[in-house]
Amino acid sequence: MCQRLTDKSAFVTGAGQGIGRGIAEQLAANGASVTIAEINEESGRLTADELCHAGYDAQFAQVDIRSEDDIVAGIAVHMKRFRKLDILVNNAGANQHYDASQMSVDEWEKSMSLNLRGAWLCCKHALPIMEAQQGGVIVNIASVHATMTSDNFFPYNVAKSGLLGLTRSLALDWGQHNIRAVAVSPGWVRTQPVLDHFAGAVEPEAEEERVKNLHPLKRIGEPENIGALVAFLASDEASYITGTEIVIDGGLSARHAD
Repeated sequence: MCQRLTDKSAFVTGAGQGIGRGIAEQLAANGASVTIAEINEESGRLTADELCHAGYDAQFAQVDIRSEDDIVAGIAVHMKRFRKLDILVNNAGANQHYDASQMSVDEWEKSMSLNLRGAWLCCKHALPIMEAQQGGVIVNIASVHATMTSDNFFPYNVAKSGLLGLTRSLALDWGQHNIRAVAVSPGWVRTQPVLDHFAGAVEPEAEEERVKNLHPLKRIGEPENIGALVAFLASDEASYITGTEIVIDGGLSARHAD
């Protein structure tokens, strides 16, 4: 594996499973030290332990990104061990499916806190560290739903659109400190929610085949595909990429509606 991230350290939220775990694994395989910032202690510790067992430098920090205190404490844990913060990956979040006319204000606040506000809070406390270092990379995991969506994805798609705006603002306001910000927008990826979707279909195999056939590549993504892209974007090879969105969806969004 290319060691493009040797001597770099990364703080990855929601890294205990799914896309977040795929990102943490790829960052570690590329030479980075990684903090698995995860609300679920069992999956977070398991991921960190397995990375360490594989010979990588990783640790677990229990972080609920809805809590600013948790974020501050988690970054402190990261800094105590790794002494610097080169890469912040804002991955934690969850799909939301509400009726805009029925959703309560409390439900809205909880959704925005998880899918948008938490990313900003992580940036808030990472940026001064990166400024002092005169460099850093922030990767916000958005979604194809940020620019094209489906029925019944409110307000998840709203929050993901907000992540694109956050990315652009960070790139403009912090580029002078050699801090880059990039958004990555995955499409279908083989994570637990996607597996649950297939399992809940009347004909699971037929539904998976239908979804695969929506893609020019005739397959859906794997977490490591997203991780490989993030590892590249976090590296010096991508030093001129900032303030933009990179879509990784197997060509799904190239298709005109049938």
